[in-house]
Amino acid sequence: MKIKALIVDDESPARKELRYLLKPIEDVLIVGEAENALEAMELIENVDYSVIFLDINMPGLNGIELARKLSNSPDPPAVIFTTAHEEFAFDAFSVHAYDYLLKPVHPKRLDEALNTVRKRLKPVSQAPKVSKPPLPPIPSPSPTVIPDSKVESDKDDATEVRPLEVIAAENNGKTILIRPEEIIYISTDKDNVYVKTEGEFLLTRYTLRELESRLDQKTFFRTHRCYLVNIKKMRELIPYFNGTYTVVVQDKEKSEVPVSRTQARKLKDILGI
Repeated sequence: MKIKALIVDDESPARKELRYLLKPIEDVLIVGEAENALEAMELIENVDYSVIFLDINMPGLNGIELARKLSNSPDPPAVIFTTAHEEFAFDAFSVHAYDYLLKPVHPKRLDEALNTVRKRLKPVSQAPKVSKPPLPPIPSPSPTVIPDSKVESDKDDATEVRPLEVIAAENNGKTILIRPEEIIYISTDKDNVYVKTEGEFLLTRYTLRELESRLDQKTFFRTHRCYLVNIKKMRELIPYFNGTYTVVVQDKEKSEVPVSRTQARKLKDILGI
């Protein structure tokens, strides 16, 4: 089955570059291009696209707003953001993006993103053909503020759990993108969830349960109800009491993470001890 692709970017060189990268891929068919959200919406109403490669900074309705609008459609296409800006990653994944590619797009990352689409999209032939209802009208371009509670609700309602390529965290008003391999452990403190890296301890808006489900479970292990630890960053496993353990991780502080009695048995099986 061909993956029907739409490229949406207000810059012609960016569209040409992405078309060049997609052209050799046999199962991808580039069906259309658009310079802005308005053109894209018109095309989407008439074609069943499998995937949209979507820029974020565009005149009028931006890419995040367009993706949010599409997510309310009965059968939305997959959205892969292509942008030169790292700071929009949290917003991108809050509207259930399949991936977030930074320009210039690397062929390997593009292939990884397409593999995600291949795995998660149902072939059109498996579903009965139905007429598409018209998309809701585009409002006049203005910033849209989505309450945190609404973002969390959108995540809970998602029918598919997509793996995280990056985790967005906050530091002094900036959004920091953390790769999974940088994470030493993740912990909760009351209602807050923090990501510990080698040099930073950063607040994220994800829940611990959501991170556990969306990170590689072969790498990240729930040692305790308040801790999710990168197994590759574990250095020592020390018996504590009543069948519990303490894990010493590989950071500058040699931090200690608790392991509950139930999880200790599972962790020992994983480590083969």
